[in-house]
Amino acid sequence: MKNLFLSQSYFDAWEDYERSLKKSSFIKWDYVILTASNEEQAAMYRGQIEERLQQRRLPSSTIYEVLPDPEGRRVGSGGATFNVLAYLAQREGKSEYHFKDKRILVIHSGGDSKRVPQYSATGKLFSPVPRELPNGYASTLFDEFMIVMSGVPSRFREGMLILSGDVLLLFNPLQIDFQNEGAAAISFKEHVDTGKDHGVFLNDGNDYVARFLHKQTVSMLRESGAVNDRGCVDLDTGAVILSTGLMDALYSLISTDGHLDQGKFQEFVNDKARISFYGDFLYPLAREAALEQFYQEAAEGVICEELISCREKIWQAIHSFSMKLLCLSPAEFIHFGTTKELLSLVTEDVSSYEFLNWKKQVMFSGVGDADFAAHRAYVGRRANVRKGAYLEDCFILGNTKVGEGCVISNLKLTGCIIPPGIVLHGLRLINGKYVVRIYGVEDNPKGFYKENDSFLGTSLSRLLSENDISQDTLWQDKDKYLWFANLYPVCDTMQEGIEQALFLYDMCHGRVAKEEIRQWKTRKRMSLYSSFYMADVNYSRSWKDELENRILASKFVNMLESGVYYKDAYQVFGSKGITEAIYRELLKDAQDAEFSLRIRIYYAVSRFMKEKDLEFDGMSYDYTEGLCFEGIQKEIFDNAVSKLRTANSFKICKDRVDVKLPVRVNWGGGWTDTPPHCNEQGGVVLNAAISLNGILPVQITVKRLEDYHIEFESTDIGVFGEIHTVSEIQDCHNPYDSFALHKAALIACGIVPLYGDASLEDILKRLGGGIYLSTQVIGIPKGSGLGTSSILSGACVKGIYEFLGADISDDEIYGIVLSMEQIMSTGGGWQDQVGGLTNGVKFITTEPGIDQEIHVEKVHLSDSVKEELQERFAVIYTGQRRLARNLLRDVVGSYIGARPESIQALKEMQPLAALMKFALERGSVDEFAELLNRHWELSKQLDQGSSNTCIEQIFLSCQDLISGRFIAGAGGGGFLMVILNKGVTKQQLKDRLHEIFQDSGVDVWESAFIWD
Repeated sequence: MKNLFLSQSYFDAWEDYERSLKKSSFIKWDYVILTASNEEQAAMYRGQIEERLQQRRLPSSTIYEVLPDPEGRRVGSGGATFNVLAYLAQREGKSEYHFKDKRILVIHSGGDSKRVPQYSATGKLFSPVPRELPNGYASTLFDEFMIVMSGVPSRFREGMLILSGDVLLLFNPLQIDFQNEGAAAISFKEHVDTGKDHGVFLNDGNDYVARFLHKQTVSMLRESGAVNDRGCVDLDTGAVILSTGLMDALYSLISTDGHLDQGKFQEFVNDKARISFYGDFLYPLAREAALEQFYQEAAEGVICEELISCREKIWQAIHSFSMKLLCLSPAEFIHFGTTKELLSLVTEDVSSYEFLNWKKQVMFSGVGDADFAAHRAYVGRRANVRKGAYLEDCFILGNTKVGEGCVISNLKLTGCIIPPGIVLHGLRLINGKYVVRIYGVEDNPKGFYKENDSFLGTSLSRLLSENDISQDTLWQDKDKYLWFANLYPVCDTMQEGIEQALFLYDMCHGRVAKEEIRQWKTRKRMSLYSSFYMADVNYSRSWKDELENRILASKFVNMLESGVYYKDAYQVFGSKGITEAIYRELLKDAQDAEFSLRIRIYYAVSRFMKEKDLEFDGMSYDYTEGLCFEGIQKEIFDNAVSKLRTANSFKICKDRVDVKLPVRVNWGGGWTDTPPHCNEQGGVVLNAAISLNGILPVQITVKRLEDYHIEFESTDIGVFGEIHTVSEIQDCHNPYDSFALHKAALIACGIVPLYGDASLEDILKRLGGGIYLSTQVIGIPKGSGLGTSSILSGACVKGIYEFLGADISDDEIYGIVLSMEQIMSTGGGWQDQVGGLTNGVKFITTEPGIDQEIHVEKVHLSDSVKEELQERFAVIYTGQRRLARNLLRDVVGSYIGARPESIQALKEMQPLAALMKFALERGSVDEFAELLNRHWELSKQLDQGSSNTCIEQIFLSCQDLISGRFIAGAGGGGFLMVILNKGVTKQQLKDRLHEIFQDSGVDVWESAFIWD
């Protein structure tokens, strides 16, 4: 029940967060202020905030500020709070009531993160949380704070909420109600076993804080009355609300007459007093607090005269205020404490937070299973990551082996073997050098030398004694514990840093030579502490951005490779979509990918750019779209070119050859013969050859010329031309050239080379004369859908080889025509030429592969079926040419992009063609008609442009006369096909169409099947 409540509370918080971004009237924080340990850390925090503002992930009306400890000195959380009050008063510019009507969120985040050193440089506040946000971003503690706290401003009128930057709180803001003067501590009910390791509030019985109990034993907590009858205590979450009156009282300690007094400010804000917010500001507010005891309370630094003086003045200023206890339940307190606790949280305890969508692997790409945790990590195919490891902001490549229970952070590992139970963390320094820090997961960076100094499976004291290392080698003027030990060599590269870190591990285990130890002693080295202060935090951010872009690109590519619809795959990028940096990564992936994946990457990127009207690197969507479709054409073209013949041994054998061929009508499987579908899935088509209006309309003529030149003619459009050079013929890739087909035919048949210099006159002399080649399609308008252009190519090949006296099979002609179409850059499939070159009804198939071997099976029909088909089959001209639109790219693109409707349609079309064949062989024309209707619906599903209002009106006007309907070719115009009801004549259909459409051009054309 608790999890259900918190899950709903978090969902509500997300909705509040989204409203804070979009709704101007939503009550928001006036200020969000982060504290930092130094200016470098502050700069990193500012960069993180600015990035989120640019991404519109933070309310723009809120004022954001990051305040480092003055002059980089550690002034304590109380000193940092005084610094916040000074900033607010100066910004508001008032002489009194500086904080009136302001809602302020302060997150104390200036710690060194000694217990989790990998977060020292960037700050624990921006450490990962094992969750991907609904907007697609990997979450951090800061993001969770901003989400969970979005609803809090509406729960109090004015004041300041202060949070601890290493504690994540989950609760429902509706439980908060604070209108009092003084302070309010937000407390959660937790079991006493948890409370003993944290601070606990003692309730005075009236919901005010009586005393603070910090890290007391279970028995002491029970004796004090802090444990209720369910064994729970009021846990100090570090979240405290201060009223504006209390804020004014505190500000009075560092101001004179309402204006900041630098002398007073420096008295309270310095590295000697190191005032604590939780110890020095809150203790006086407890109802049972005593001044003398206050003097003795533990300090952030050391108890000194300066601190005692400050405590006395703080007591006098604020002891009259009290602290309300706001106990929220159900609620959850998640403390990001030590490295060991972090590792346990992300690898084991994460399952306890599945109700919040926490998971082991976030922003992860690569191989592996759920046995290890990852956050913004990329694992290569050959890498091996063992159980219980945690990968964070890293690449794991090559044959790298990561041991069980390791933490790897901010590194690129290639071919490394990482022992179990260690932390390996890389840092780039501000001088461009690198340091890789290594220590054990269970090592305590605050453990003193010879007391609690475990280190990498041994101890610091044993490391020194067994390797003859003096204490002065590791510590000069700092306390002697791991945090300050100068163990880590400064290196020129990160790879060298990794090697040196593993060398240190070997030193700990006695596996290095004395000379190597001597060299290690001479190197410049840094500690966890000094490397953190010298870290280049801006580089750390850019590294994470680069890594995230790589991971997102990889996840996107993996989704495309697994057949996910490209629009669904976009979701991996969340609300930010494809950025220019990700675009560059995807183009690299495409260049390295095999053909099928490469074209899908290009296509998906082009669609995103088109939909969002984006340009990347000065290129618009048509650049990547071109890479996709030109890539398809080139792959098939290169294969076609490799198979081109040469006709060096041929001679002209006939003075004239005429070829006349029928057109084809497509029945089943259309589009499955089109690249790249047929190359990846194979193709299955059922079609037939017919004459129109009593003639075979596709005609070519080849003649010998006395002069050694070439003449081309397109008789049906009245175009004639003479060719005298090979280069003129080689210029054949423009499909709008009236003689592109003629040129491609001479090249595909081996008469003229595709590339290189040659003399056309010499070629023709060797053949025995010039060549005249004319083409025409009689009586059929362009855009008919009857395959005339491909059949015309087949007629040219057939005629040229007969002209040269070469014996060639239809199967060979099919392949040559495929080459022709690639030479002309027209693309398209292979069914048209088969439909026109081979008579009768054909069942045509190919296996997957770039080299398409076409298998043609003639469908043997009884005479009665042939007769019934001839009587009941009719073609209708729509009176309109197919619209000139990019049909091929639309349909092929929908297949490449894995549009579900297209994939389903193409998948069903292939068996449908086989079922049509079966129906005809069984003699069931009615069943065949029903299958045509099903195919028609699939065609519309594949391409909505295959039909239009005119086509639908034609079918509607004669629906009582027909039992089957379909389109010729791609549709959108040209010819339609119908199967008439039994007993209905073509004349009846013709009369009906004339009655409705009159002289619009809609008519039944005479057609006849061409049988053997």
